Amino acid sequence: MRHFLYFSGTAVTTGNFNSAELMKAGRMDIALHVIISSFFLSHSVREDVKLHLVFYGMPDPPKHIEITIEKEKGIPSQDDRERLDISKKDLASLIKKILYKYKPGQKTEVFPGCFIEKKSLLNVVEELQKESEVFILDKKGTDIREAKVQDNCVFILGDHKGLPSKELKRLKKIAIPVSIGNKMYFASQVVAIVNNELDRRGI
Repeated sequence: MRHFLYFSGTAVTTGNFNSAELMKAGRMDIALHVIISSFFLSHSVREDVKLHLVFYGMPDPPKHIEITIEKEKGIPSQDDRERLDISKKDLASLIKKILYKYKPGQKTEVFPGCFIEKKSLLNVVEELQKESEVFILDKKGTDIREAKVQDNCVFILGDHKGLPSKELKRLKKIAIPVSIGNKMYFASQVVAIVNNELDRRGI
């Protein structure tokens, strides 16, 4: 299983945001693009990916959303009676519903394969580290084409402002830095490039 962990320091942490104004929801638009790049292929979806979204925006941070999908089911809609196509509007509705269903003190499965809980970035990474090799996207890291990657792997990337400095120091001690080149890409593009590299290796 390949994991992607996307951190946003601004994405809102309750579901009362306007789906038509995603940039005003702490750049929720970036998170939705990451979802699309993580799971969607032409006429298909990925079943070998688990996506972790960690939001530190107001008013109730942190929130950890975990998503996996099955090819036959796709990503669930708000009412779980129909399944989503590749649409930012529908994905925004899904995230709104997941955030609304948060219950203090527990990890809640809102839809099959979609969970939410209150957990910090470091705590999520430390839990994943128990069973997976952890990588962090870093411009100065080893070229991903040269890095040794196992089947169970985690790739950490941040939003347009990067990862939080307080936690970054700890992350660099437990994660292997890898680079996709000397240019800066959008977070969703980074996910697509990593997915492509792992696809080519058959991981």
